[in-house]
Amino acid sequence: MALLHGAAVTVLAKYEVFNPTDQTLVISLALAILVGAAAGWSAVDAWRDKPERGKNWFIAALIAGPVSGVLYVIGRAVFVDQTGVSELGGALTGGAAFSALLVLIPAGLGLFVGGRITKTAPDGEDTDVEAQPASEKPAG
Repeated sequence: MALLHGAAVTVLAKYEVFNPTDQTLVISLALAILVGAAAGWSAVDAWRDKPERGKNWFIAALIAGPVSGVLYVIGRAVFVDQTGVSELGGALTGGAAFSALLVLIPAGLGLFVGGRITKTAPDGEDTDVEAQPASEKPAG
């Protein structure tokens, strides 16, 4: 997730250089991709019933924040405008907090939704529910 966030912010910075006034659509698409990636991935984790998935996503958000900030500064220095170490402070505070929340909140939503998706048994296999004898079945 940190690599995805760092790349997205670097691409947005590069786009800003060439189109300083027309950024609304591109920023919205980048945010949608980042939110969708976290929500989708965490929903799959919940659907597959991975152990300790909430803790894993919390730790991933804590790691993604500062790492994406460092990757942003490196990417901007290499690909955009030779940004120096002076940008690192802002990237590790405000940028890191925003990236961490941009992972944590959609992941929480994905874990909630993914846990509610029902799994269907393949055809021909019995489910975990045992069949009741005819005498115990409710009338209907």
